[in-house]
Amino acid sequence: MDFSVEVVNLIKEFGDFVAVDNITFSVKKGEIFGFLGPNGAGKSTTIRMLCGILSPSSGSGMVAGYDIVNEQNKIKSSIGYMSQKFSLYGDMTVIENLEFFGSIYGLEGNRLRERIDYVLELTQLFGRKNDRVDFLPGGIKQRLALGSAIIHDPEILFLDEPTSGVDPVMRRNFWDLIYDFSARGKTIFVTTHYLDEAEHCDRIALIIAGKIIACDLPQKLKDDLHHDVYTLHVPDFIKVFERVSQQSFIDEAAIFGSDIHLLCSRGFNLKKELSFFLKNQGITNFRIEKISPTLEDVFVTHARRLGV
Repeated sequence: MDFSVEVVNLIKEFGDFVAVDNITFSVKKGEIFGFLGPNGAGKSTTIRMLCGILSPSSGSGMVAGYDIVNEQNKIKSSIGYMSQKFSLYGDMTVIENLEFFGSIYGLEGNRLRERIDYVLELTQLFGRKNDRVDFLPGGIKQRLALGSAIIHDPEILFLDEPTSGVDPVMRRNFWDLIYDFSARGKTIFVTTHYLDEAEHCDRIALIIAGKIIACDLPQKLKDDLHHDVYTLHVPDFIKVFERVSQQSFIDEAAIFGSDIHLLCSRGFNLKKELSFFLKNQGITNFRIEKISPTLEDVFVTHARRLGV
């Protein structure tokens, strides 16, 4: 099977701090690969090494067939990269930004015009092409940043927290653009800390404190949780959480909004045992439901096991 990205025992240290700790994974050609973790987990450091921006302390990796240690310039010309901060020129218009980034990748003449037209259509920015970037809303800048990253039609697109700081509607619209680009057989590597976004990926890797703790299909990760999951809705949930989480029949407990998610051994009648416990505590106004595991349940479980 062909891979767009292959990483083996990759480590990045900053002095005594280990930002990326001996990670190994691969990304198949044509898939959307999610790199999921909290802020400070090592996501951006990893993506910068893969894009040839940072050199690893040790380990090896290949991106688009090029070595991440010895062929960084070749990698940079073969990929698209969209950083968290939308690297755009505010004093230039939309089309001027696209012309500039296209020229950096060696596009000119008819080919440059074709690619600009394609990007403007994909991102629905034709009506904004002469607007100055400084005056654009965040969601429009986000689309332009994506367009600038794919102006040269790369086979691999790296997106570093691309939807950070935009509203849910804009996030949904942006993922539609990612799907459109992926449908053309492109490989997409996206970092995010939004667990709901990971559901859009073909495969995901979970990274905590620089270590990859799991890597598989989203549904497979949920199936491998090996727990039944229940949600408990109850007034004064914070005080109840402190009591419930200490019970021996509860393997994991976490607050989700105003509800409590509870994990127990598969097949255990949690509803019966928990109802008995709550009533003995004088709590009668509650609702317990068995639910399907979420990626957040998976993530919280792994994080707790690591003591995070």
